Amino acid sequence: MSGRDWDAELKKIDKRLETVSDEALFPATSATSAPERAAAETAQRTTSTLGVFARLALAVALGVAIVFWPYSARCGVGMVGYLGAVATLVTAGTWSAIWTWRHRAARGHTLSLLLVLWGLVLASVDVLPRIGYAKPTADHPAHWTCP
Repeated sequence: MSGRDWDAELKKIDKRLETVSDEALFPATSATSAPERAAAETAQRTTSTLGVFARLALAVALGVAIVFWPYSARCGVGMVGYLGAVATLVTAGTWSAIWTWRHRAARGHTLSLLLVLWGLVLASVDVLPRIGYAKPTADHPAHWTCP
């Protein structure tokens, strides 16, 4: 074994790394050109956090409102409308998940993913009995059209 004090050596390296900027440590790759990076940074700065959370608020409002769906969704056009609203919920959750990811909003991103999951659960409750995967009930019959 060598007579070096590795703890002391590592502390020196840590101190040196603290003085170096992230850009110096991790330079941008040559695949991304400077104008593209500048455009991405400008877009990041111009999109406000308020806009990100406005998207999330719209998705949450739809996720809550879908519970109070006022029309019959057992079969036919009513069911198609309901499933369309559920698809909109999944799309809105995905939309807000992308924006919260870009803006590093962890709690918002988690809520967005929960909205996507909520939409998928609502869709599966109506679709699975109709394709023969789940047991049909009076509220969720096995047929797509109204008898």
